[in-house]
Amino acid sequence: MQTFISETLDDILKTQDSFEDCVFVLPSQRAGVFLKNTFKKKITSGFLPEIYTIEQFISQISGIRNIDTIQLLFHFYKIYSEVEEAPDSFENFASWAFVALQDYNEVDQYLVDPNDIFNYLRDIQRMKKWSVRGEFKETDLIKDHFFFMERLGTYYIRLYQFLVAEKVGYQGLLYRESSKKIAGFLSKHSQKKFFFIGFNALNKAEEHLFQEFLNDGNTLVYWDIDAVLFENKHAAGNFIRKYKKEWTYYEKQPLKLIGNSFSEDKNIEVIGMAKNISQLKYAGEILEKLDQHHNTALVLGDESLLSVALNSIPKKVDSINITMGYPLQDVPASHFITSIFQLFITQEKLQKTASNEFYFKDVIRFFKNPITSQLINTYDDQFVFKMQDEITKENRSFIDFETIKSYIYTLEEIAPVLISVFKPLLSIEDFIDRILFFIEEVKENMSVLEKEYLFRFHNSFTQLKNLNSSHQYFKSIKTLFQFYKRIVTNEKLSFQGEPLSGLQLMGMLETRVLDFENIIITSVNENIIPSSSTQSSFIPFDVKIQFGLPTYREKDAIYSYHFFRLLQRAKNVYLLYNTENDSFGNGEKSRFIAQLELMRGSVISKFMSPKVITDGKTLQEIKKNDQVQIKLKELAKKGISPSALTNYLYNPIVFYRQKILGIRELETVEETVASNTMGTVVHDTLDELYSFYVNKTLTLEALNGMQKKSKTLVQKYFEKHFRNGDISRGRNRLVFEVANRYVERFLILEKKLVGEGKQLKILASELNLETTISIPGIDFPIKIKGIVDRVDELDGTLRIIDYKTGLVNSSHLKIPNLEEVIDFKHGKAIQVLLYTYLYNRNHSVNENTSMEAGIISFKNLKEGLLNVNFSKKRGGTDFQITQEKLEEFMEHVKGLLQEIYNSEEAFKEPAELPF
Repeated sequence: MQTFISETLDDILKTQDSFEDCVFVLPSQRAGVFLKNTFKKKITSGFLPEIYTIEQFISQISGIRNIDTIQLLFHFYKIYSEVEEAPDSFENFASWAFVALQDYNEVDQYLVDPNDIFNYLRDIQRMKKWSVRGEFKETDLIKDHFFFMERLGTYYIRLYQFLVAEKVGYQGLLYRESSKKIAGFLSKHSQKKFFFIGFNALNKAEEHLFQEFLNDGNTLVYWDIDAVLFENKHAAGNFIRKYKKEWTYYEKQPLKLIGNSFSEDKNIEVIGMAKNISQLKYAGEILEKLDQHHNTALVLGDESLLSVALNSIPKKVDSINITMGYPLQDVPASHFITSIFQLFITQEKLQKTASNEFYFKDVIRFFKNPITSQLINTYDDQFVFKMQDEITKENRSFIDFETIKSYIYTLEEIAPVLISVFKPLLSIEDFIDRILFFIEEVKENMSVLEKEYLFRFHNSFTQLKNLNSSHQYFKSIKTLFQFYKRIVTNEKLSFQGEPLSGLQLMGMLETRVLDFENIIITSVNENIIPSSSTQSSFIPFDVKIQFGLPTYREKDAIYSYHFFRLLQRAKNVYLLYNTENDSFGNGEKSRFIAQLELMRGSVISKFMSPKVITDGKTLQEIKKNDQVQIKLKELAKKGISPSALTNYLYNPIVFYRQKILGIRELETVEETVASNTMGTVVHDTLDELYSFYVNKTLTLEALNGMQKKSKTLVQKYFEKHFRNGDISRGRNRLVFEVANRYVERFLILEKKLVGEGKQLKILASELNLETTISIPGIDFPIKIKGIVDRVDELDGTLRIIDYKTGLVNSSHLKIPNLEEVIDFKHGKAIQVLLYTYLYNRNHSVNENTSMEAGIISFKNLKEGLLNVNFSKKRGGTDFQITQEKLEEFMEHVKGLLQEIYNSEEAFKEPAELPF
């Protein structure tokens, strides 16, 4: 295919046979590579011309070196501190300085008179203060804002003067200075011929420079625009039409070059699909179908999806050139450095600096990082697991330096390196030094690729150290972390490869001047292509228009140009977009697609969805082999609790894992009081309170005494069960107060009963009960055991009571038909009925004794005791537990045990679980 670069060189070669004194200027470095390659094909001998990007060329004209944003910010703060008597901290300054620098950059690129625009902004602020009625009240915040807006111009002038004197600057400053020096540059290089190739949206400084070059008579500008886009008032041609109309050079000269490729036959497919990953997977399928990839480009509208794109490229693609660079923030070393920062940021936030304690999750995250763990595993690959177990056992939310040292000392030679990270922090420079030291010590154990990552971070922190040594602006770890994040966000690792062969993987702006036969563009959605119209600036929209500064409208036209220019010479175009709306309403296909469909009637639109392979879930089933039977027999001897039986009713597989395999839930550090811990605290508190009154009738005096002691006991048992936990503040304090309130309200309920003249006698508290039962078909006895929270007697009625700190309603204890009792929905009733049976077997309860059983729910205390209710009537009550009911109930329990111990009956996962 004939590319724009090839067409341009063909035109130049008609009049130019030597390139020794020629200079070619292009929009990007990538375009320069393709230009050189085309030169090699078209000329057989002679010198290649000088080839520059526009940024390199501007720097040459201005005689000023472009500096990075971090250095620029430090220079800016120095100027700011000299201007202001009481300057803000560097951290506060940085929060607005980046926006100000962006505005300064635009003001200079568009050659706006700084005095005019900053005085204009100043006058706007002063007008806001004006009020006919004199009612304007200037708060401190408004006063600070007005003062700041008036100072923007002062900061600009001082910064500009300083940078010019130092011969360094930001891009806009280079443009303004080059505009001043262009006459001298042209005079000095009068023997040279200049070619500007493939430009579109020029800032005012570039417009001025281009016109100066053209009017000098030794320059040609080649525009890459198609007739369809240029002649039909399409947004993609806005800028070039403007230059044709306004530049005096074009009053007598034609534009070079206007093509006619856009109207040629093309295969254009617009494909909608859900989610970003689906787009990239489908892009991989398109690549799989292509016969060759040397003239193919995969363009990522959303460049953050690079890693997904790399994993989606099929094996058939044997060569790939990636022009985007891999974000430094995505490499493992970045997460490693962040984990060190997080140790001290959390420490400072939670006020643990003085004691040099670290949050346990930050400590574990540091040791689990791939770089740290790779280092540690050569000495002890179980280190992290053992440390986690120790932390969990001690329930340590915070770990002091000495404890960390005790964990690390077993790691021999590397122990000092690891310990150095956790030493008390002396200064910001000390923090940077320990990161540099750690990188130096671990690099030898890393792969070549990991060494490259660490080398880049070593350079970055060395730069930060040098800047801080000379300026001392970093006052906190948090401020340093902000700059670290800015460095790794903007920094990219370049991929090494052959730039001219294979598939080209690139971003939209990197396609400038380049042409491909096959184009795949992903994420062609609004707010991506074109990008969002939101802009951070201190200059209002109307002021930008007044002074000719770019707004979102110009940026939309720039995106339009890049998009449609890329399609001009392509043969096969695949535009992929996300059909799914996100939380912000995005999911609409780009307006460029709608324009394309209007311009060309042959666009194919379709929707794709991933292939869904229905794979019916196979329910788990575990047969009871000899080993399982042995475990079941051991369980029968040890004892089965009511909760174990309800677990079996919920899911036999859970029962199997817990009781046969002995698998417990993973223990973790309890930072906030868990519900089971609070339940244990309430149970233990009530047990101690009532243990002094067993076999005694409660009096109001006794209950008043309990009330006085309850809060002390709640605190005692929190300290016992919530080991090393802090209940003095935050959510834990609230949980403590809730537990205390539970006990207090329960005692008030007891006092109400006694105050009404009822006789309440405590028979037992936290009573351990067990019994063995014989079951037909099972040749060994089975032990049933349990702990009853409380047994009492109220006006002659024996009551078996279970405490629950969770919410329980009366409906949970309704059993209208005992034949259907063996069901998980009756789990709470099954538990208290088993407790009642156990109490009856362990104590000689007269068959004429009135018995009830139920639950006291601390989240539903107003209902009092929630009894097991056997009534068949809706709203009816039948709380009486007779020996006959117990025997009938136990027959059903025995049937359940027969099922559990039946060797032919496998443990089966239910098709549906209650939750």
